[in-house]
Amino acid sequence: MKTLDKLKYKIQDIISIMNSEFRTIATSYSILLVLIGGIFVYGFLYNYMYAPNLIRNAPIAVVDNSRTALSREYTRLIDAAPQVSVYTNAADFPEAKELMKKNEVIGIIYIPEDFDVRVNRGDESIYIMYGATDAFLYYLAMQESSSGAMMTIDEKYRPEMLVFLPQQDTPIITQSKAISVVGTALYNHTEGYGSYLIPAVLMVIIFQTLLMVIGMISGDEKNTGALSIYAGREKSFFPVSRIVLGKTFVYCSLYFIFSLFLLGLMPVLFSLPDIGHKYEITMLMIPYLLASSFLGLAASVFYTDSESPLLMIAFFSVGLIFLSGVSYPLELMPWYWKVAHFIIPAAPGTLAFVKINSMGASMADIRQEYITLWLQCIVYFIFAVMAYRYNIKKCVSQKARKEIGPFM
Repeated sequence: MKTLDKLKYKIQDIISIMNSEFRTIATSYSILLVLIGGIFVYGFLYNYMYAPNLIRNAPIAVVDNSRTALSREYTRLIDAAPQVSVYTNAADFPEAKELMKKNEVIGIIYIPEDFDVRVNRGDESIYIMYGATDAFLYYLAMQESSSGAMMTIDEKYRPEMLVFLPQQDTPIITQSKAISVVGTALYNHTEGYGSYLIPAVLMVIIFQTLLMVIGMISGDEKNTGALSIYAGREKSFFPVSRIVLGKTFVYCSLYFIFSLFLLGLMPVLFSLPDIGHKYEITMLMIPYLLASSFLGLAASVFYTDSESPLLMIAFFSVGLIFLSGVSYPLELMPWYWKVAHFIIPAAPGTLAFVKINSMGASMADIRQEYITLWLQCIVYFIFAVMAYRYNIKKCVSQKARKEIGPFM
């Protein structure tokens, strides 16, 4: 009976901690704002800004101040590109700006008067682009079409420009065949930027907002002295571990629901890659959420208030994408960045999710990342318990000094 009573007490203790943590989250407007803004607004905003995923025939205005055969050929080549379509090339710059304000065109390509002169002189030609920011990919579409047209013109007129080279070098260059490069985008047949980037960003959003919430709660606990209610637990590992487990259960429960929204609903709404098996994604999210929660609780020793975690964690947004190995090959990273990859849960978790969801990988294919996440769970759980032992001890001693202070 004593064993059952002890087990019952431990379960009740964990449930009490969970109820307290749920109340803390539900009654804090700042934490709710981070959850709602970070998960729902942030999730929708990223998908909206990178939509449409693939730009085709976007209308642009060409302001041709050169009005030469070369500039007209350049305009035709731009119009022939699949990304954009020349809406007008008869407008001057003020008229083109008005078209852009009315959303009739997504950008302007300005061709200066000396465009033809500079090319015939053998100098670099200059053109200027103005792009709307309704969607990030509009500017990329203009850049690809204009630079592609410029390269075509360069290939056509380069032999004529070789008169400036020594005569013995001219035949070698003119007779050499151009290299044709044919690329096939694996697992991203549309070559859309959003379908490549957004799945990784969604995983980083989960990681960052989870750490923000934990940091805000932990910082507020230390600032207000709320940890003093756990006085006496700092002397034993297992009573403190119940605090960590109770808090972690709350965070994982909430973020399991948020993960269904970000990783389940967002791909359907915005036509993102979604070829992974739901079972394998669920199995991946279990250690991912646990490791992220334990890391956040272990880092609580560095939080002194509820505001500092927001700035500190948000600062590393772009770095986490690169560190994951999605945008830059992990094999080419220096050793210290590889070490960081295996330390921060967002890195292996994001890479594993992209492999499953965008590339159709199995659990065997993400074996390294999956084992890494579980090892992080074990290590960060121990660190989290040690961190909370330290936090409780420090909070109790500070409270004792305040009570003794007036009598000194």
